[in-house]
Amino acid sequence: MEIRSTTEQDRGVFIDTLFAAFARFPDAPADSGGGVWSALEMDRALLAVAPDGRPVGTAAMYSFELTLPGGGLVPVGGVSAVGVLPSHRRRGALTAMKRHQFAKARERGEFLSVLLASEATIYGRFGYGPATYTQRLTVPRHRGALTAPRAGGTDTGSVEVLRRAECGEVLEAVYDRYRRAQPGALSRPPRWWSLGAGQPPIAPAPRYVAVHRDADGVPDGYASYSLDEPDSLVVDEIIAADDTVYTALARLLLDHDLVSEVVFKHFPPEHPLRWQLVDFSAGQLTRHTEWLWVRILDVPRALTSRGWFGDGELVLDVDDPFLGEHGRYLLTVRDGKADCVPTDREPDLSLDVRDLGAVYLGGTAPSTLVRAGHIRAHRPDAAARADALFRAERPPHCLHWF
Repeated sequence: MEIRSTTEQDRGVFIDTLFAAFARFPDAPADSGGGVWSALEMDRALLAVAPDGRPVGTAAMYSFELTLPGGGLVPVGGVSAVGVLPSHRRRGALTAMKRHQFAKARERGEFLSVLLASEATIYGRFGYGPATYTQRLTVPRHRGALTAPRAGGTDTGSVEVLRRAECGEVLEAVYDRYRRAQPGALSRPPRWWSLGAGQPPIAPAPRYVAVHRDADGVPDGYASYSLDEPDSLVVDEIIAADDTVYTALARLLLDHDLVSEVVFKHFPPEHPLRWQLVDFSAGQLTRHTEWLWVRILDVPRALTSRGWFGDGELVLDVDDPFLGEHGRYLLTVRDGKADCVPTDREPDLSLDVRDLGAVYLGGTAPSTLVRAGHIRAHRPDAAARADALFRAERPPHCLHWF
């Protein structure tokens, strides 16, 4: 089976093959704007071609920036549009495409690959680990009253309700400021906004948008929402510069007339909003799930690129079965910076590269994977030291869908 790169002339064939793999049909022509495929970077897409010349599989990468703990921004390849025709599954097409993707990513200087997994059982064998999580919060309208902050910190800004078509540039600017400060967040390239590629509020679907402005009138937050039948107010996302702005937007939504409940589709882990409800038990968390999966392609570069929030050292013995690589590294952290070098010292932790990806952004504690039997701790204090080192300044969260 041949794996070949694509060009713009292959867009139609690529999309047809992808949809055939899932027994679906495109809802718009391949050359039209607005569909998520309109943002495909065809120079980063692949076709698996059978010996008879028929395309039987697809895989693509988008070019994003990922925000790391400590605020570092690094280029990553976002894997998407992966599919193999039912007639050619379990013949090595996906494995061959993944090897090709990793080789090309390394050639571009990318040391991380990320994806959203449609099936959580697929991508661990390729070295990906779940690194950020999201959940759904549902609050009945009649139980949605918020308390006044007992420690001060009242909002001095204002909120204006607009239609999605009226505020595209505001959304783009506010999101870009937010994602640069939020660990685990991905960039939304300008072409995604201009093409309307993705899910609302990137896609220009009918939505109301509550735009928050600070005391000087500068937009610093928004909430994208719509009414779902019969009477649920569904919030696509809230983007806010800080917790005070988030609370102001949530208060507007929770006080909306003629709705039975407010549903926050992507509620961040450990967010304080539930503590602000007069009735703490009113908010029901459901659909807690992994979101962004991380694959490390260069261990030393990955570990020295993120910020750190404690001093210490660990010896990590990292196995990468898919790429047939193995390394033992001394990680030394001082004053927020890390040094990572090969070593012959006895390891503190032995782990698969997928486990390193899971803990990399601080969303999964190493001790959790030790308790799960995935990471082996060679010393009694190794898991606790790893927890202290790998934590982030706040839980990582990714809202972008691709």
